[in-house]
Amino acid sequence: MTYKNSTFKAFRVEEKNGGYIGSVKEIEFSPLDKEDILVKVHYSSLNYKDALSASGNKGVTRNYPHTPGIDAVGIIEKSNDAALKVGEKVIVTSYDLGMNTDGGFAEYIKVPSKWAVKLPENLSMKEAMVYGTAGLTAGMSVLRLTELIKPEDGKIAVSGATGGVGSLSVSILSKLGYNVAAITGKETERDYLVSLGAKEIILRNEIEKLDKKPLLKPLFAGAIDTVGGEILENIIKSTAPIGVVTCCGNVASPKLDLTVFPFILRGVTLIGIDSQNYPMKYRRKVWEMLSDKWKPKQLEDTCFEIKLDEVQQKIALMLEGKLKGRTILKLTE
Repeated sequence: MTYKNSTFKAFRVEEKNGGYIGSVKEIEFSPLDKEDILVKVHYSSLNYKDALSASGNKGVTRNYPHTPGIDAVGIIEKSNDAALKVGEKVIVTSYDLGMNTDGGFAEYIKVPSKWAVKLPENLSMKEAMVYGTAGLTAGMSVLRLTELIKPEDGKIAVSGATGGVGSLSVSILSKLGYNVAAITGKETERDYLVSLGAKEIILRNEIEKLDKKPLLKPLFAGAIDTVGGEILENIIKSTAPIGVVTCCGNVASPKLDLTVFPFILRGVTLIGIDSQNYPMKYRRKVWEMLSDKWKPKQLEDTCFEIKLDEVQQKIALMLEGKLKGRTILKLTE
């Protein structure tokens, strides 16, 4: 195949003198493999996993030089898959993108066609990246929860409620008519969570200091947990009979110290959410819902837009915990 130019710009992380340095480089195109697509990226987004990759975290990215970016949206320029046509807009998130496959912090990505979802008609490319992997994960969590729990069943807890997955979960659930209790460690963000639709704010230490008994007083009909650890333990123990809890994160801890009592005495269901390798039929369904019935008002107002040469600065701020909201990378003029 031939390209208009022989190179394209990418934010490239290199290993030098025992450290990791990121900068904008010119990268040469490489041939497409069977069933690959070449996508001209219009937007990407900055995620914590991207910041880890850019810092040399070998649990995320094994080999360098590397281009981070676990989210991307753009237009197909070349396709080796008859199901995806040149000129179609597609979203590519998760799988191995930005981890050990060069990711969305570049003007072009080359990926297997099976990783791509066609952009829904009611969703702009920028909106798709405001959602990104966080929105997809929130959508998957909401989908599984709402299959079994209805608004009239009772209160729904959302942990890590100011984070990307948590805040979108609060917003979507409240839009669907659920009574949402937002769990957060940031008391200063109370007004923000109320603006998303939370009916109740529960501070993290209130959940962490609950009794160590194997079962606690039922407080929730269900929950979306994004942090794991002791908070997830106490949410499960506080879930009412036939309740449902989804879990998608382990920033607090990957371990659970529980008995089986919530599951066999109350019939509580625990559903794991694996957004990285979730089946495509569910991905398509979630993106369609995010583009229509679940879309929060003024979605783009929650993001801050940057260019490729600003990525390194924003990664440093993210690692220091100083970024709020979504940071969107614009790759086109």
